[in-house]
Amino acid sequence: MALRCDLIIRDATLIDGTGAPRRRGDIGVKGDRIAAVGDLSAMSADREVMAEGRVVAPGFIDAHTHDDQAVLCGPACMLCRVSQGVTTVVIGNCGISIAPVPMAERPPAPMDGVCAPEWWIFDSFAAFADRLRTTPSSVNTVALIGHMSLRVGAMGRNDLDRPATDKEAERMRKMLAQSLAEGASGFSTGLFYPPSKHAPTDEVIAVAEALRGTGGLYVTHMRDEANGVLDSIEETLKIGAAVGAPVVISHHKCAQPENHGRSVETLPLIEKLSQSHSVAFDVYPYTASSTSLGVRKPRPDVPVMVTYSVPHPEMAGRMLKDIAAEWDVSLEAAAQRLMPGGGVFHNMAEEDVRRIMGNRLSMIGSDGGPLAKHPHPRLWGTFPRVLGHYCRELGIFDLETAVHKMTGRTADVFGLEGRGTLKEGGFADLVMFDAATVKDRATFTEPRQVADGILETWVNGQSVYTYEGGASDTPAGRLLQRAA
Repeated sequence: MALRCDLIIRDATLIDGTGAPRRRGDIGVKGDRIAAVGDLSAMSADREVMAEGRVVAPGFIDAHTHDDQAVLCGPACMLCRVSQGVTTVVIGNCGISIAPVPMAERPPAPMDGVCAPEWWIFDSFAAFADRLRTTPSSVNTVALIGHMSLRVGAMGRNDLDRPATDKEAERMRKMLAQSLAEGASGFSTGLFYPPSKHAPTDEVIAVAEALRGTGGLYVTHMRDEANGVLDSIEETLKIGAAVGAPVVISHHKCAQPENHGRSVETLPLIEKLSQSHSVAFDVYPYTASSTSLGVRKPRPDVPVMVTYSVPHPEMAGRMLKDIAAEWDVSLEAAAQRLMPGGGVFHNMAEEDVRRIMGNRLSMIGSDGGPLAKHPHPRLWGTFPRVLGHYCRELGIFDLETAVHKMTGRTADVFGLEGRGTLKEGGFADLVMFDAATVKDRATFTEPRQVADGILETWVNGQSVYTYEGGASDTPAGRLLQRAA
C-alpha cells in the first residue's frame, strides 16, 4: 500500500541546501518529517500543493538575531521572520541574552534594546526554556548565553568598567556551564560594547572554559570591526582555540569610511586561521549597521537614522543631523539627548559586503532587532534581498549557493541535526518561493514590508505563513540544541 502523506508539494524545483544542482520533483511530509523526495506520483496526501516549477528549499536559518523577547510572544510576533522563509532563529547574540540573569531595572545599553525591562525575569536558562516550551513560537530557536548578561549577574550593573576578578569570572563560568547543560548552544560576547569592553582576553577565556568538551560555539561581536579589525580577528581565534570551541564571527564587516575595502585583508586572514581552527562568519546584505546611539561618537561622514528613542519617540525614522540642526546642537549632543535610543549607521562599503558575502565561509544572518519603533530593514528583508538582489540581479553566486548559505551551511555550523537540507527523514522546515520574483520590499524609510515571492513557509511540517494569508497562529517552533 502506497504511503499517504499529510502534505505533498508537487512539481517543484528542489534546491536541497547542500549546494548541489537543482532538480525537478516532489516532496512529501508526514508529521514533522520529510517522508519522501522525488517522483511521488503514486502517493497521495491530505493536502497537495502544486509548485508549478517554483523553488522548494529548506527553511532559512537566521544565524544572527536579537529575537530573545520576540520568540516568547507567540506566532504573531514572528511575521517578520516567516514572511522571509525563516524557520529557525539564533538568539542570545552580541553578548546579550535574556537568561540566566534577571534584572529589576532597565539594563545598560545595548542590552536595553534587545528586551523590554519587564522581560528580564529568567534566573536560569531552564526557566527560559520552560517558558518557550509553554508558549512556543512559530519558528525554531537556537539560544546562546551572553557575556554581558553574565557580567551584570556576577559584577553588578554599575561596576563593569574593569576586568572581572578571578572569583567573578568563575561565577560566570559556572552560570554558563549550567546554561549549556540546560540546553543553550554556546557562548556569545560583544566586546565592542561598554558592559564588556573592559574584559581582557584572559577573562573571556576563563568564562569560555565552560565550553570545553561540550561542542558549544564561541560566537562574537568582536572588540573592533573598524581600525583594529585584524587584531580582533586574531583575538577571536585565540579565545576559540584556547577552549577548543568552534568560532563564529558575527556580522563580519569593515566599519567606518577609513576602513572601506579592507575585506581584502580580513578575509585572507580568516581563511588562513580556518586551516587550523573551525571558524565561520555571518553577514547581512546591507551597508548600514544598527545599534545603540551611545556606542560610537557620531561623525558627519557617517549618516545616522534614529530607530527609537525613549525620551523622544517621535524622532524614530529621522536623520540625526536633521534633529541636531532642528535643536541647534552638535551631533553628539543630539545623540545624548535621544538616549536611551538606537540608530542605523551607514558605515560600510558595498564592495566589502559583496566580497564578504561571496566568501565560502559566510552564512546569512539578519542581525534584526524587532523592538525598534523604526527598525533597520534587515529585520524584514534580509533573506529575500540575498535571493533577489545579490543572487538574481548581481549574480555574486548562483541560487544553489545562496540557499546553501541560508540553510545547510548554517545548520552545519550550529550543529542542527536533521535540518538545513531536503532529505528523507529530516525535519520538514520548508520554504516555497518564486526565484524569478523574490525580492525584499523593506526600505530604510518603510522598513516593515513583507517581501515579494515568498509563497509559503512550513516549520516542523506545519504551515506558518502564506503570501496570501499572512502568518498563521500555529506554534510550530521548538527549542533546538547544538549536537555535541
